[in-house]
Amino acid sequence: MTHLPATGTPAATGPDPREPLSLLRRELGTGAEGLSDREASRRLAVHGPNEVQAQQRTHIGRELVQQLAHPLALLLWAAAALAFVARIAVLGWAIVAVIMINAAFALLQERQAERAVETLARYVPEHAEVIRNGRRRTVEARTLVPGDLLLLEEGDKVPADARLTQGGIEADLSMLTGESAPAERVAGPAVQGLPLLQETDLVFSGTTCTGGRAQAIVYATGNRTELGRIAALSRRSHREQSPLEHQVKRVAWFIAAAAVAMGAVFLVTGVAVGLPLTDSLMFAIGLLVANVPEGLLPIITLALAVGVRSLARRGAVVKRLSAVETLGSTNVICTDKTGTLTRNSMRLQSLWTPEEGDAGGPGTEELSRAAAVCTTVTRDPYGQLHGDPTEIALVVGAADRGVCPDLAARDAQRRVLYRFDPRLRMMSVVDPVPGGGDRLVLVAKGAPEAVLARTVTGPGPPAGPAGEARAAADDMARDGMRVLAVATRAIAPEAMPVRREDAETGLRLLGLVGLYDPPRPEVAAAVRRCHEAGVRVHIVTGDNGATAAAVAREVGIGEPELRVVPEAETVSDPELDRLLASDSPAEIVFARSSPETKLKVADALRHHGQIVAMTGDGVNDAPALHRAHIGVAMGRSGTDVAREAATMVLTDDNFATIVTAIEAGRRVYDNVRKFIVYIFAHLTPEVVPFAVFALSGGAVPLPLTVLQILAIDLGTETLPALALGRERAEPGSMSRPPRKSSQGVISRDMLIRSWGYLGTVSAALAMSAFFYVLWRAGWQPGDPTGTGSPLHDAYVTATTATFAAIVTCQIGTAFAARTDHAPLREIGLLTNPLLLAGIAFELAFTAALIYAPPVQGVFGTAALPLDVVLLVLTFPVLVWGTDELRRAVRRRRYTSRPR
Repeated sequence: MTHLPATGTPAATGPDPREPLSLLRRELGTGAEGLSDREASRRLAVHGPNEVQAQQRTHIGRELVQQLAHPLALLLWAAAALAFVARIAVLGWAIVAVIMINAAFALLQERQAERAVETLARYVPEHAEVIRNGRRRTVEARTLVPGDLLLLEEGDKVPADARLTQGGIEADLSMLTGESAPAERVAGPAVQGLPLLQETDLVFSGTTCTGGRAQAIVYATGNRTELGRIAALSRRSHREQSPLEHQVKRVAWFIAAAAVAMGAVFLVTGVAVGLPLTDSLMFAIGLLVANVPEGLLPIITLALAVGVRSLARRGAVVKRLSAVETLGSTNVICTDKTGTLTRNSMRLQSLWTPEEGDAGGPGTEELSRAAAVCTTVTRDPYGQLHGDPTEIALVVGAADRGVCPDLAARDAQRRVLYRFDPRLRMMSVVDPVPGGGDRLVLVAKGAPEAVLARTVTGPGPPAGPAGEARAAADDMARDGMRVLAVATRAIAPEAMPVRREDAETGLRLLGLVGLYDPPRPEVAAAVRRCHEAGVRVHIVTGDNGATAAAVAREVGIGEPELRVVPEAETVSDPELDRLLASDSPAEIVFARSSPETKLKVADALRHHGQIVAMTGDGVNDAPALHRAHIGVAMGRSGTDVAREAATMVLTDDNFATIVTAIEAGRRVYDNVRKFIVYIFAHLTPEVVPFAVFALSGGAVPLPLTVLQILAIDLGTETLPALALGRERAEPGSMSRPPRKSSQGVISRDMLIRSWGYLGTVSAALAMSAFFYVLWRAGWQPGDPTGTGSPLHDAYVTATTATFAAIVTCQIGTAFAARTDHAPLREIGLLTNPLLLAGIAFELAFTAALIYAPPVQGVFGTAALPLDVVLLVLTFPVLVWGTDELRRAVRRRRYTSRPR
């Protein structure tokens, strides 16, 4: 990187734009006539085009192969192959379609970072006005080079980083700084020690000139600009896999290993006990099919998609499905203050005068009127006010007190306007005294320390009116207000100062105004829910520390401990590590922060193993939004680049929506675990029939066919599992601490529950139905049941009973899986209509396979007698009931355990 870092230290290469102008011109080799065409062409060959270069994309074929070789995709390929082997081409092609859809979706995710960089490139204008060969010319912005003399006027977009050499402009830097108010940029000497973005003689690529006219010398182009630096950070901040994506891969390899191992063991076992090799192979294939949850990946994808749609209706647009699950494990939120915690709607809250304090009186009326006079707010024909939000609050406050001046008449009579100077931290106007003839008055407003230093009582010890004003300003800031001081000076028309520094001196303090941006009413409850859920909230803001701390305390941030870092940009990495240590209960206000501070905070939190959600709205926030696990951009006030770089966009810019998203993430994760329990619970009743067949040495005929397993896994199982992804949150989901990122989506307790309890009960019931049908027909172990034998029809009916029993056990498992620990009555038996619809489809599909003659021949089924139907219809209650009793025992043990 050859450009200057935002900390204010010159880069190792390239000119320092803050050095004396004569030296900068000499280093850039340019003069008053600009560059020659020949020199510009040479520099263009050396420095390259003035473009933010996008990252070279990897070959799409290679990415596609990577997605198709995903562990779960490999399992699905195996399931598809088995479907084709079993001559069920429709199922085989359906699985292939699922594989391709998931691969295509993953490819879209990989392009997200590249789209952010391409969005950055759109901020550079297509043409620019320059001086070359001593003449004004219009050139393509991509051909600008260091040393070009750039001409800027109102409405122009700045095409490169440059230093002003003549004139001055107002620039909209919101895309870089997040500040909505235009900043004044004027030619003059640089102030050493300031960050680049605060230098008042520098302009930056991609920002907009909102007023004025200036000439500037280009010192950085393309990827060496601030915009290019951010693009480079965005390219380097690659998206990492979410916890769920990691866990799904681990689960896939676990399932694959288990399936292959069981198939191999039982293949050897079958041959050892005397089964024919063909029967042993069929048995091994059946085990593999039984162990592959063909519907797992599409069901996870669909469940996450449901979460995305639900959040979109609540004001949170999530751009990556897996991010919904990541939200559920978030344990730290780093949030902006203005507009996110607050309404971004300033109002005049308090007035203080040296004579009257905050008691009110004629002095406060004069103060309120003077504050409204010292603004540039305008009113359109429809009565709407336009201008800086802070100044609009002053005008509205004066109007509420009946002392607001006529804005149009004020502007028509105004003699001088000294715009806000960020180095002076104040602005002033010279207007006629109302009813005072030719007399003039200068009205100044700005930061209290800046204005008080220019009052007649300013210099000297902190006592008297100036000391009282400073104390009052501190009190207002501690109450969460933004404080401005207002002062005046009488000026004789014939003695009007020529220079600004001569005009803004010898002022008389009128008083202080306190502006308040109230917190959103729903934020306090949202913060309280965060604390209940074990989520810490830090504020990263460019505002004053006392003001931000007051807002934090008002909404409940900082309980039990609040720390304030008054100058966050100066914090070292070791100190940041100490502040953000995971065992510290404190919540922190990072005041006077730059967007780079957000990146440092995100890095430090990740280093400590935290799952971070970070808010941002400016272009310069893009790297931090990339770096955080969940980048949250503002939909209303945010820039395109921030929205592109973020994982989630808040359409209402509301902190409470982040908390809603975290709750939704926890619900989605819980639901993923629920349908994993549901799917895994059926592996045991699908595997046990093959185990009985093998261990009996063929004396017991195969109780279930491979085609019937496929019908269960891809037919009856899918819709109820999908419905579990829509389950409402279980009570207490936001009262437990966030899970650790290392916690597996499959736990030991889940396997014990699904395989040990639900699966064992289901397997026992399914085998009881199988043996009931055979023994009723007079079967004895070892009797032939093949085609043509007397017991063949009874055997087909028995395998059908096994199939129907597993399906009805699925229904009981679905109701049991709806809760992890709470009784079903707490969430309601009929509160998931999609599950009821899925069960209805499951029963209809099963009835079609059992009773429809064209399908019977394909799946090897037969119509069931009434007594068998009545028997298997009791199985849902038995499966659910045993699990309900198990959960009741666990709850009783937990409540009786010493705390």
